[in-house]
Amino acid sequence: MPPVCAKPLYLTFDTGHMEIAPLVEEVLSRQKVRATFFLANERTRTGGGSLDEVWAPWWKKLSQQGHMFASHTYDHVYWQADLPDGNFRVRASAGPLEGKLQTWSAQDYCRELKRPVDRFMQMTGQQMLPLFRAAGGRTSPALLKAAAECGYAHVGWSPAGFLGDELSSEKYPNQMLLERALRNIRSGDILLAHLGIWSRKDPWAPVVLEPLIQGLKEKGFCFATIDTHPAFRAVSQLPK
Repeated sequence: MPPVCAKPLYLTFDTGHMEIAPLVEEVLSRQKVRATFFLANERTRTGGGSLDEVWAPWWKKLSQQGHMFASHTYDHVYWQADLPDGNFRVRASAGPLEGKLQTWSAQDYCRELKRPVDRFMQMTGQQMLPLFRAAGGRTSPALLKAAAECGYAHVGWSPAGFLGDELSSEKYPNQMLLERALRNIRSGDILLAHLGIWSRKDPWAPVVLEPLIQGLKEKGFCFATIDTHPAFRAVSQLPK
């Protein structure tokens, strides 16, 4: 067996407009890094969705490379509030009800978590992990409880693991984000980036991604998928 790395990091990506997705895959492949991807069907630069037939072969390719995958809600649905009757107020940022406030039950939210799971199986023939990341990381104890009751544990990110690709490139240029990450990231951190952010003018990947991985490796860190994280190892076991 290969030696166990003493300083693991968990690199994760949420979907986005997907323009940089092929570049991300090239860097990960070149650096021999396995990551965890949280999938939603978000709008893409080419006018489709990140889980449509255009991207299905790309997801299948990643699944064959040893990466891991989990739900990000199909329509990238943001939790807004808990309601007195036990329901939730939510707003999707993709799909036919994009931008509209909706009232959902716990069962509605569970169905939404499962939609990327089903789509991933269609695209790749493989199962996702029983994990999810809420859109924007926004949750409540009641929402987490509802998700847990239908089999999904929530994965957030570490404070230093917020890699900043959502931030303004004028205020947070790529070099600043790279230096900050290399300075602050610690062993065990969950790192967060995206496959394309609409508002950022200077793309974060691959300009920051490759030197970040290289710099972290030089510091003695290694990269692992989220199913090996101590907090998620037990709940990540897929049924045989």
